Amino acid sequence: MNKVWLNSYPPGVPHEVRPEQYPSLGALLDESFRKNADRPFCVCMEHWTSYAELHQHSDALGAWLQALKLPADARVAIMLPNIPQFSVTMAAVLRSGYTCVNVNPLYTARELKHQLKDSGATVIVVLENFAHTLAEVIDDTPIQHVVLASMGDLLGFWYGRWLTFAVRHLAKMVPAFKLPLSNGRTVTRFKQALAIGAALPFKAGNSSLDSIAFLQYTGGTTGLSKGAVLTHRNIVAAILQAEAWFTPALGKVGDIRETNNIAALPLYHIFALTLSLLAIRGGAHMTLIPNPRDIGKFVEVLKKRPFHMLPAVNTLFNALLQHPQFKNVDFSHLCVSQAGGMAASKGTAQHWLEVTGSPMIEGWGMSETCAIGTNNPVTSQAFTGTIGLPLPGIQIAIKNEAGDTLDIGASGEICIKGPNVMTGYYRQPEETANAFTPDGFMRTGDIGIMNEHGFTTIVDRKKDMILVSGFNVFPNELENVISLCPGVVECAAVGVPDEKQGEAIKVFVIKEAPTLTEEDVASFCHDNLTGYKRPKYIEFRDELPKSNVGKILRRELRSGK
Repeated sequence: MNKVWLNSYPPGVPHEVRPEQYPSLGALLDESFRKNADRPFCVCMEHWTSYAELHQHSDALGAWLQALKLPADARVAIMLPNIPQFSVTMAAVLRSGYTCVNVNPLYTARELKHQLKDSGATVIVVLENFAHTLAEVIDDTPIQHVVLASMGDLLGFWYGRWLTFAVRHLAKMVPAFKLPLSNGRTVTRFKQALAIGAALPFKAGNSSLDSIAFLQYTGGTTGLSKGAVLTHRNIVAAILQAEAWFTPALGKVGDIRETNNIAALPLYHIFALTLSLLAIRGGAHMTLIPNPRDIGKFVEVLKKRPFHMLPAVNTLFNALLQHPQFKNVDFSHLCVSQAGGMAASKGTAQHWLEVTGSPMIEGWGMSETCAIGTNNPVTSQAFTGTIGLPLPGIQIAIKNEAGDTLDIGASGEICIKGPNVMTGYYRQPEETANAFTPDGFMRTGDIGIMNEHGFTTIVDRKKDMILVSGFNVFPNELENVISLCPGVVECAAVGVPDEKQGEAIKVFVIKEAPTLTEEDVASFCHDNLTGYKRPKYIEFRDELPKSNVGKILRRELRSGK
């Protein structure tokens, strides 16, 4: 393959990476913990955690997990927002030799039940704010051990205790729950698990680069989410690829360990997860934003100290720009404004550059590729409107339906190959086979064109997938759920353009009961779908457009027919 994109690389960016320099992702973490022990790892609500503390806490939690005598391939679910407990748990699981299963804390009971059952997770670390959802389904899952975290667990003795009290009793953000203890199930407080584990020996797990590090769940074409199998090799490669790409910009700081990386995107999402591991690799520190929806508080945090890397989706960039105090933030240290997760708009990019002086750098990736795929050079001074160049070690091919690689300038499916690409979907051999071409490229479902310089532009989406603020939503899942709403005969879900979210969900419904209202359907969706999967628009129709064989024509619905 003629890798024309290599000629467009910024000076100093390598063409390949070597994940084999580490025996496992755990070894990469251990190296960083040792080298950066005296340095800050993160700041959350103005409480600082050092790398030494991250090391100590993950040792303790890892020892506690090992004392459970879990099998070598045990899956541990992590249902936490952006608080220090997330990174402690992730490091403990990976360094102990187990597999992380990241869970959206805002999942409904139905969504949580499927993911826990499908992954086979037997342990879950969950913030008590979301334990009521777990309580609804736990008896129908393999979960045997629950670790209950509280907001203030790792935020200092006095402030942490006050914050936990305030969350529970003043803000009343912890709904009542009761976790059954039948069949030998255990429930342990997070701080208790740390205290017990601190008195136990910790032994590094036996993971290799080919061991599973994460089961990263993504939307499923069959209506159920499926777990992308990401190995230690995949994750290490992605970290090294990101490091190679961002160094020309972050190198301006001098000592890369001095960089402050803003973590506002949820750490359970692959975009933020990979960049958090990049920060750990470099010994940098993160500013954790537990609730980025509170834009006012987010802006106040940005005012407190210099920051160098701000990754976000287009909707978050736009929300920051709309806040009246954002223009008063000091942007003089900002090196990288990284856009991903959804298409970045030219208007938002131009406004961002005007306000911050930092060009928005757009990239593209998927859960299946550890969020890494293509990116515009971080040395760019303007928004390109493309998704950029393949990162080191990655090949992009534009292919037709038969799997043949097309010429430069031709439109076809964007296919990707590289050490960061998943090995397949967990326990889904047919889905895995369909995802790859005979020559080993993964089909992405995006239609694109590569120019003579190696830059790719997305022109359409082959799949019916809807992209809402960076989250994949598959219409089949929505239709399967909404079809169960009393009074619904048939339905179809599509994505429609939305200035804030990129796309919004619109559902077309044929109803059996004349009394069925939009509010009825919306209420049913609220109870069964997490926030970003709920339709913004609901329209009743007498019939839906269909093909000769009865297939609903979503494309016609999108075009207004």
